[in-house]
Amino acid sequence: MTIDRPGVISAAGHAGQPLRRAGVLTETLAPSRLRVARARLKTLFLLTGATAMLLFAIRAPHADTPLNAMALKTVAVPGPSSEILDEFIADKSAAIELGKALFWDSRVGSDNKTACATCHFSAGADSREKNQLSPGLLRRFPGSMAMNPDRTFQLGSGPNHQFTQSELDSVSSGDFPFTRFSTLSSNEPAERTDINDVASSQGVFNGTFDKLNVTKKDAAADSCNYGADPDGFHLGAMDSRRVEPRNTPTVINAVFNFRNFWDGRGNNVFNGGDPFGLRNQSALVWKKEAGILRKVKVAIPSSSLASQGSGPPLSGTEMSCGDRTFVHLGQKLLDQSILSGQEIDRDDSVLGKYSKNRPDYRNLVKKAFRQPYWQSPDIIRFTRADAKEFKSMDLVPRRASRPAAPLDEKVSQMEANFSLFFSLALQMYQSTLVADDSRFDQYAAGDTSRLNQSERAGFAIFQGKGHCINCHGGAELTNASFRNVLKERLESMVVASGKTKTYDNGFYNIGVRPTLDDIGIGGTDGTDASLPLSESMLFAMKGPAGQAEAASLLGNGFNPGKYSVPNVADVNVNGAFKTPGLRNVELTGPYFHNGGKATLMQVVDFYNRGADFGKDNRENLAPDIEPLGLSENEKIDLVRFLLTLTDERVRMEKAPFDHPSLCLPNGHSMNASASPNGINAADETMCLKEVGRKGRTAGIRPFMNLSPFSH
Repeated sequence: MTIDRPGVISAAGHAGQPLRRAGVLTETLAPSRLRVARARLKTLFLLTGATAMLLFAIRAPHADTPLNAMALKTVAVPGPSSEILDEFIADKSAAIELGKALFWDSRVGSDNKTACATCHFSAGADSREKNQLSPGLLRRFPGSMAMNPDRTFQLGSGPNHQFTQSELDSVSSGDFPFTRFSTLSSNEPAERTDINDVASSQGVFNGTFDKLNVTKKDAAADSCNYGADPDGFHLGAMDSRRVEPRNTPTVINAVFNFRNFWDGRGNNVFNGGDPFGLRNQSALVWKKEAGILRKVKVAIPSSSLASQGSGPPLSGTEMSCGDRTFVHLGQKLLDQSILSGQEIDRDDSVLGKYSKNRPDYRNLVKKAFRQPYWQSPDIIRFTRADAKEFKSMDLVPRRASRPAAPLDEKVSQMEANFSLFFSLALQMYQSTLVADDSRFDQYAAGDTSRLNQSERAGFAIFQGKGHCINCHGGAELTNASFRNVLKERLESMVVASGKTKTYDNGFYNIGVRPTLDDIGIGGTDGTDASLPLSESMLFAMKGPAGQAEAASLLGNGFNPGKYSVPNVADVNVNGAFKTPGLRNVELTGPYFHNGGKATLMQVVDFYNRGADFGKDNRENLAPDIEPLGLSENEKIDLVRFLLTLTDERVRMEKAPFDHPSLCLPNGHSMNASASPNGINAADETMCLKEVGRKGRTAGIRPFMNLSPFSH
């Protein structure tokens, strides 16, 4: 870390370098990779002539990764270097304690019912089945790409719908899959029936923040001004809880992602207060240097988990009434005992020592973080202008029930920097949620008895005929991994239409939905400049003269000299989403960014037919998406292999996946009776018992208790 000038902190470099190369180049390519590689070479030489220089590296095929390098234990856990963390964190163990407490504390939500864990409680994902439906709010107009939201629910009763599914002879009937074909192997549009709703996670009611209700001994729910929901989340005259417009991914192993969220909004560089990294030039935190308290710029590389963690607590859909700030959240929590009203098992792997005597959040912050970021007695004036320095992560523009209240408060340095403490603590905790001991990991490490003949056959399909490993590469089982992206941030591909396009490594359009239903990483960030989320598009828009500027915004050592600047028209990012890692995929349904598949066999059917919208999305479609011709037995073998990716510690919630108790909203009462404010429908509730390091007596089940082999 260097100090470029007084009051400005910059950080360079990263930790988490690979212990060995993930790929070993051989002379023999898997057939699908050979086809793509030949097409790339042909196109590139046509473009540049006999003296051509390859514009982008053609990666060694992931199928050639040595088996022992597929064990996740061979991969260092990514994150900022100790030198960089030491600038901010004084005690890493205390920071992990703080992060776990904040992650599971339901008072982080404005309603005191919504923790980060509320949407990530089951294998790091969300297995609730009621009031988990959102309409097509992210749809775009063709041409202009302006928002064109579909606010009509198509499935069942819409808001508060209870998912249904039944199985008969391995064939499901009910709500899933959302897209179906008259013939299982067909992807012909004429044979398709479809809904564009999204299975996701219920969050909060539509409202605007008014004030806190806090004493030294109690932090009640925030006072909010609630009004009619503008996007259709209502039951008659009453509002239902809003539901996110994309499915909830697991937080387990998310530390291996170079960027987080489906569209990469969780930037690889953390700026101290919101998800957008170096793109947000107004993001500043308070530091006391040489006796002077001043605002400084923070840039912490390899920290997409912190960037991601800074978003949901202030989201007007996920956790918060609109216009609440991290200062308000700090004022609410700092003097409260951790997890008040929730139980901590005395054998909790992180928080067990606090099962009876709870510290307050203020003392944990003091223990975890360096004094220059919290100790100043100076009073800071905090206004609406200061609040706007950090930007909202919300994908759906919030239409407030009333204008934001005036804001002019005197706050402490610790309150002013609560975004920094909250987000870095969450990163420290989530960095411990590493599932690297599945049967497949044990097999890759040398115990060949861990996979039977059918599972090994499924692994062979995963590497070959199924094309799976071409996107789910390396030990992390995702090309969006920290290691893989740092080797090649931008790549080129010959898309299904035959054109050569540039894309962000690890983000692909695979035909889950029509491209314009949700353009994914083709969208823009939440900064005032509305910059492209895509690194490829940002690099192209800045042009040859703006390469240095692009590099300054992308961080983590982005080297513009490594890449030729593509034309904007040759960037392929619309409808592309981050490739998820696959460990514990048995337990993390429903699947894809729209949550439209309920079982692993439905996912395999999707790939086998060449995607649901493979023909519709041909101009943007990744080249590995094509009909596979798998037999029923081959599909069964592939699903059996995917089941070997479950870490039994995750299934049984053993350390580090143990947790405090948590009660969470689970849809609304059938009679839709009103809550005390008379506007919002009354919640039904489900409660999770606290779990210690030894885990549960019964394991987590797949989504809706469905068989993974059900079509």
